[in-house]
Amino acid sequence: MSEERRERRGFGQRRGGYGGPRRGGYGAGRGFPPKPVEVGKEYDVEIQEVSRRGEGIARIKGLVCFVPNTKAGDHVKIRINRISRRFAEAEVVGEGEAAESTEETTETAESTEESDEEEE
Repeated sequence: MSEERRERRGFGQRRGGYGGPRRGGYGAGRGFPPKPVEVGKEYDVEIQEVSRRGEGIARIKGLVCFVPNTKAGDHVKIRINRISRRFAEAEVVGEGEAAESTEETTETAESTEESDEEEE
């Protein structure tokens, strides 16, 4: 009977556990999508939050980018240094073009034009 049981269970054969046959490591069945960034390219981003290590966190099309020496709310231009499976690392290369400051400049210019018209 013990021989029958071994044959039935396929003793000595690799069996899949926890949801199916093994495919070679954790997460091997799931592929990671192509990254929305490239090493060496520059991007204008807004730092959304700060990591536990004190690095700023920006997201480019959902990919987390760690940027040292920044804080939440900063608008900066970054260059991607390294891309990992789930995140990227970058460095600051300059000040980013903030949409809010452009709007403020436009509003200031309009109010200046209005006051010039009132004086005439």
